[in-house]
Amino acid sequence: MEKISHHIDSIIDALVERGYAIIPSFLPHAVAEPLYQEASQIASAHWQTAAIGRAQTHTINTMVRNDRIIWLDDNSTYGAPFLNLMEQLRLAVNRTLFMGLFDYECHLAHYPKGAFYKKHLDAFKGKSNRKLTTVLYLNPKWSEADGGELVMYGKRGEVLEKVLPKRGTLVVFLSDQFVHEVLPSQKDRFSLTGWFRLNASISGIIDPPR
Repeated sequence: MEKISHHIDSIIDALVERGYAIIPSFLPHAVAEPLYQEASQIASAHWQTAAIGRAQTHTINTMVRNDRIIWLDDNSTYGAPFLNLMEQLRLAVNRTLFMGLFDYECHLAHYPKGAFYKKHLDAFKGKSNRKLTTVLYLNPKWSEADGGELVMYGKRGEVLEKVLPKRGTLVVFLSDQFVHEVLPSQKDRFSLTGWFRLNASISGIIDPPR
């Protein structure tokens, strides 16, 4: 718990300083291994092709992205320890930075060999309640030859970071600030991608459908 608290402090400091944080070894092996084992054993039929956009603009475009996903919820026993850590992060960010983060949505992402996700923003100002993006990597062994890096860009299109998807590494960034992409993966790549959201309720509905 003390180590996680230290990581959370580091995330908050980095968000204040530059708007994003990269924390190697954030997720302990005891939490990461069951997640990886579960993800790698899920039958192909249970994954859904990832889409782009939300609500009325929710469409599938494999020229932009061709990863596959499964949404996590409170009934996901293998995901519960990770979701608990994200709740700790949500509370700490709200307490320190007053961001008003309301809840967290998250999915398992599977990038088969050759899969990618081209440059995009996770949120546009005034058009989404996604405030803070998280990406957590699950593969136990990964080298530069395996590809699948997360590339983050600055306001002038310059490369800020190129993150190798090594197990346990957590990336957190402001959803409407950083264009990013996932380069083609050379083998099966598993991660957890999530978004802390503001409460943009409409007629009692917390958020329009995904």
